[in-house]
Amino acid sequence: MTSRNILVYTRTTGYRHDSIPAGVAAFRGLGAQHGFTVHATEDPATFTAERLASSDAVVFLSTSGDVLEPAGRRALLGRVAEGGGFLGVHSATCTEYDWPDYGALVGARFDGHPEIQPGLVNVVDRSHPATAHLPERWTWTDEWYNFRDGPTGVTVLATVDENSYRGGTMGLHHPLIWYREYGAGRSFYTALGHTEHAFDEPDFRRHLLGALRWAAGWTDDGADANQPTASDAARRC
Repeated sequence: MTSRNILVYTRTTGYRHDSIPAGVAAFRGLGAQHGFTVHATEDPATFTAERLASSDAVVFLSTSGDVLEPAGRRALLGRVAEGGGFLGVHSATCTEYDWPDYGALVGARFDGHPEIQPGLVNVVDRSHPATAHLPERWTWTDEWYNFRDGPTGVTVLATVDENSYRGGTMGLHHPLIWYREYGAGRSFYTALGHTEHAFDEPDFRRHLLGALRWAAGWTDDGADANQPTASDAARRC
């Protein structure tokens, strides 16, 4: 089995989530259980073609604001386009508003949220490893993100029922979790993960693991997949 490595990036120049350390710990725990190495950093200098070449996937864990220099932007897009993976968690959509290519990579832009409250997640596609274990109707407590526009060019795996909570602005079809191919690589986004408690929940950890495995192109037998399977910075997100 080839060595498996991921980069978890947690830099923030806008709002900073208290749950970031819990998220890093969750990925480290998953790595210890499932045989991959986690390098966590907030240093934008890490984003070079040479350094990213050793990472099967890059995770933007509740990043916010402008977090990369121009050279780092090119390195990230190049790594994913050539076959690497990208996983955006929660406020990854509240990141790099002035970089259009990043918007295409992550899929949508954060536009606000109501208070934390329970809501009902509609899992519309349970064929993906990130959602196969979830019920079709999943009660969850989080910070329900509204997006400026619905994501385009993606496959939506789950939506949130706006009738189940207060403060939704996207209507009947409110996307929450989605994925897309990006060049020869793969991009996955989940809007969940605001609270520290979320990262202790087995269903959520399994959701992250399935998303990561798909984004990184890892197969169950341990072999790397050769082809993919399918000014605002200060805002509170």
